[in-house]
Amino acid sequence: MSKPKKVALAYSGGLDTSVIIPWLKENYGCQVVAVCGDIGQGADELTGLAEKARKTGADEVHIEDLREEFVSQYLWKLVRSGGVYEHKYLLGTSIARPLLASKQVEVALATGCDAVAHGCTGKGNDQVRFELTYKALAPQLAVIAPWREWDIVSREDAIEYARRHHVPISASATKIYSRDRNIWHISHEGGALEDPANAAPDDIWMLTKSPAQAPDRPGEVTIGFERGEPVTVDGRRMKAFELLEALNAIGGEHGIGRIDLVENRFVGMKSRGCYETPGGALILFAMRELEALTLDKNTLHYKQQRALEYAEMVYNGLWFTPLREALDAFFAKCAETATGEVKLQLYKGNIQPLSRQSPYSLYSLDIASFTMGASYDQKDALGFINLIGLPIKVRALAQAARGAKGAE
Repeated sequence: MSKPKKVALAYSGGLDTSVIIPWLKENYGCQVVAVCGDIGQGADELTGLAEKARKTGADEVHIEDLREEFVSQYLWKLVRSGGVYEHKYLLGTSIARPLLASKQVEVALATGCDAVAHGCTGKGNDQVRFELTYKALAPQLAVIAPWREWDIVSREDAIEYARRHHVPISASATKIYSRDRNIWHISHEGGALEDPANAAPDDIWMLTKSPAQAPDRPGEVTIGFERGEPVTVDGRRMKAFELLEALNAIGGEHGIGRIDLVENRFVGMKSRGCYETPGGALILFAMRELEALTLDKNTLHYKQQRALEYAEMVYNGLWFTPLREALDAFFAKCAETATGEVKLQLYKGNIQPLSRQSPYSLYSLDIASFTMGASYDQKDALGFINLIGLPIKVRALAQAARGAKGAE
């Protein structure tokens, strides 16, 4: 591959991407276009980001406001699917990567770049998520992955490289956690967390109160949905991003959404991470309660199976694929009746349902009640049980006959 002349770098301002800018200049002699997406990571990460990128050598900086698109076009699709990876992980980092990579490709093509670059390590999942998006949207662009090329082998090495090249960074040898934040969650990896025998240190958590320090009185929140999308909090209609901000604050106050997980990475190894997803935990819990009312048994159970597949696809970076689009169409169909309100009680990290209401509810008090009514005849159960149990009965009789014959 001939050396690229202009490279669009997925830039966050963190340790890895900060040192990549001078490294690209030094090793490729190319122009660097830093591309950052605002997906709700907060002012602490975005303030001064453009100036920092330019000071470290970026020729151009593009910061794109992707907040509403992230929530409405990515997160709400995840909510409709009900996808959760390995029982716990609400996919906060995974779901953001396709959007960031697609915007990076868009900027790269608009500014005449002939390559794209990312700061993902060779051991992580994000390299797959970014590069599969590149292949789907702009396969003609060359891909530079410095962690697979340079002689930096640890975050300590990267910190030393930054020091030698006068790159301002916030990471240090004593504050070495790797974090990824957006409006849906924040992840914590590295440092003491690398050993799963270590309890998560109290000081890693940033979005949620410790359940022990959460209010001693339970809180309540009501989430309203329309066709599977959250639209109201306590009766107040909000834009998607604003709604999620509000639920993050409510959930965080009550210690909701903390996860400590040993997960199976797509690249084949196990890793340990801690995640905080306060608003997302509330939304997904409420969505499940609503669907319990509005979906028939067969559809609900089938959807649960597809949700596992969807979560794995998102985790593995297979967003821009026909199968993901087809599954989204299925989940959208299921969500046509997911309209209503769910009231939740929040107490020291726990969530309990208080009420569920929907105009599309399939719950029939007349049928479900222990009081016998005209809508259900108990005598019908006998024929039902006999038909369902016929294979079981036949097998048992056959086994008994063989046993009797053998005893003769």
